[in-house]
Amino acid sequence: MPPPFVYRISHYDPADRDEHGHYTGTRDTVSDRGPVEAAYLAAISAFAEASDVDRLEIREPAVTGFVHFGAAPAVAAHGLGELFPPDLTGYHDGAEVSLPVALELVRTMLRDQGAWCRLEVGDVFTLHVGWDQYIYIGSNRPCGTALARTRALGLFPECLDASPYDFVPEDPAYVQRPADADFWARLHWTVSAHHAVFLEEVFAVNASRWHRLTRHNIEAVRSRLAPRAQLAIRPDLLTDVDTAVAALPDEGLPEIVWEDKNGQITSTVVDETQFEAVPSRLATARAAGVVSLYAGEELPLFTAVLPDSDGVLRARWQTEPTPSDRDWAILKTLRRGQVVTGTVTTIAGFGVTFVDIGGFTAMINIPELSWRPFDHPSDVVSVGQEVTAEILDVDMISERVPLSLRALQEDPWPQVAQRIGEVAIGPVTKIVPFGVFVRIEDREDGFQGLVHTSELDESLRDVVAVGDTLTVKIIDVDLRRRRIALSHVQARTSHTWVGRVTDNERNPVQDE
Repeated sequence: MPPPFVYRISHYDPADRDEHGHYTGTRDTVSDRGPVEAAYLAAISAFAEASDVDRLEIREPAVTGFVHFGAAPAVAAHGLGELFPPDLTGYHDGAEVSLPVALELVRTMLRDQGAWCRLEVGDVFTLHVGWDQYIYIGSNRPCGTALARTRALGLFPECLDASPYDFVPEDPAYVQRPADADFWARLHWTVSAHHAVFLEEVFAVNASRWHRLTRHNIEAVRSRLAPRAQLAIRPDLLTDVDTAVAALPDEGLPEIVWEDKNGQITSTVVDETQFEAVPSRLATARAAGVVSLYAGEELPLFTAVLPDSDGVLRARWQTEPTPSDRDWAILKTLRRGQVVTGTVTTIAGFGVTFVDIGGFTAMINIPELSWRPFDHPSDVVSVGQEVTAEILDVDMISERVPLSLRALQEDPWPQVAQRIGEVAIGPVTKIVPFGVFVRIEDREDGFQGLVHTSELDESLRDVVAVGDTLTVKIIDVDLRRRRIALSHVQARTSHTWVGRVTDNERNPVQDE
């Protein structure tokens, strides 16, 4: 929540504005690097003192252009050379700086030297540098003495409802994926599957570092990441550098990333006027890749933002969501045992059934379709059918959700177990080297049991065929293994014949 008292401070007289609020006076709209700039900094100091603030937090830092460090020599400038090391260590979201350093950051912004950030103290104090030398200060106090001091400095403070530079998320409804334990487990799993991936660490707008991750160095790289950095995971670079160069677009602004023979990673942004020089620049590279900078193109595998050390995600910027990120947002709302309704989208050739449960594709393995035997999943469900199922698990690492239809059905096996000792007549559904299977229920998806060779009359062993009816006795039901043992020998005191059934009565079913 922004502070309740907000002031716009400038050296422009409000009397010199037109009906649209545009300044029409003769004052310079760039820093004079002299008395006016000094007056701004003195006014800010007065408001900070009145608000009892002596340290501020950097929020959403940015630099002009693109700064990519990696293992390559760092790029200085941006007006921060006297405040931070050349690699901008310490210039990140959430970094706390003293008031003198904050004032120097303001000086850099007033001079438009290439760096910009918000400076804030929670809901107590905010400091934003706006376009054309406007300063916006928010405080939880009226700051009457600071207002008087500002006027005495020759500046013009005006009361506003809010700063136009208050942070506003791009998509208020979007839930940002944090780089939490599930994220790192997912990353380990991805590296194992791909052998290596690239991680782009964005610690300020337009400032990033690249890291090549293998299963041996993930934790070492993780320990060096800037606090609250945005992370993007991309496939490994191409070892065929010529193929990577061929991926350059005809025009645009791609980023070239390459690894030299020493393992150093470098990146740079180029436009079409520089494309011809790319092959020579990559002459000694052992791997390279081209990354589009346009939204929606060549999305990473998945993204995240680093939470603070206590696990709370306080960084306010958002990564561009990938399909994996959208899946994560749905997965975190699901739980084991939850009942969901979805639509069957695909019945795969290998038997797995896929179901859309509100934007995420879950799956039903063959055993979870029904308690009863069937030949193919299409005997139980069809594409486009709406089904209700229970979630068996939510795997945040492999991003899989197995479902079960039979979990919501009554288990008929205990009833079958109560039939031990009964005699039944049914068709032979399958012949195997060690016996025959017989269906013991008068329905197409009826249960079937095994008549072991030792339980089959010797006179029938060489003549029985699929489709013959056979009288059997249920001698055992193994509930754990879901198996039924039958005996023809023990049933023959009641029925001793074997007969043929007509073609429309034959309906072999799946072996249990």
